[in-house]
Amino acid sequence: MNRRTRAGAASLAILLVLAGCGSSGGSDGAGKATTTTAASGSDAEASYGTGACAPADGVDEPVLTFEDAPKQCIDLDKTYTATFETSKGDITVELDTKRTPVTTNNFVNLARSGYYDGTDIHRVVESAGFVQGGSPHTQDAADPGPGYTIPDEGGPYTAEDYVPGILAMARTNEPNSAGAQFFFLAHDGGTDALASYGTYAVFGKTTKGLDVLAAMAALDDGTEAPTEQIILEHVTIEES
Repeated sequence: MNRRTRAGAASLAILLVLAGCGSSGGSDGAGKATTTTAASGSDAEASYGTGACAPADGVDEPVLTFEDAPKQCIDLDKTYTATFETSKGDITVELDTKRTPVTTNNFVNLARSGYYDGTDIHRVVESAGFVQGGSPHTQDAADPGPGYTIPDEGGPYTAEDYVPGILAMARTNEPNSAGAQFFFLAHDGGTDALASYGTYAVFGKTTKGLDVLAAMAALDDGTEAPTEQIILEHVTIEES
């Protein structure tokens, strides 16, 4: 294990601890997901919620709290692209509707709800390449989330899945605890550490803006906070 990978392993442990403080979504207090049964493989039956779908053209005011995860709002036969407009530049991601339909559906609905608008990229880890955001309530990893959690799906994941540019869900160390927080991998420093867990759902791959992610990760002040505020201004979803 090289120096960068050792650092990435340590940082992943911190990722789990921080996520456990409240992280990506709520739970029932006993660590059990508030959504339905997890989908643990790419061919597992998708498990959506019952919440309403946000308008495809967005909302006038951001919606930050929901009663349940969304029902199926996307067309699995179509392609979905997310553009993250940030204060450091744009990042374009092709979302995965095949291996992670529930996760992608959730992210698309949150983005269309304005959930991520004006939020901070609150955590950057230079050694591991982590770039984490998605916390509109508190702007940190202890955010209570959207009011629900979604099932883990698509796993197990390997080092071949955790490559530079991936977009994945952050969660607690409890299964099925992701909700809204996400993270990018800007370089391969955290690949082996992530693969040792193999449970963080990868639901997108960066097609443009990897240099932007690398620049964000490099802003680590030594405590995994950026040396300057990084704002996620808006996430635009394109359907084709």
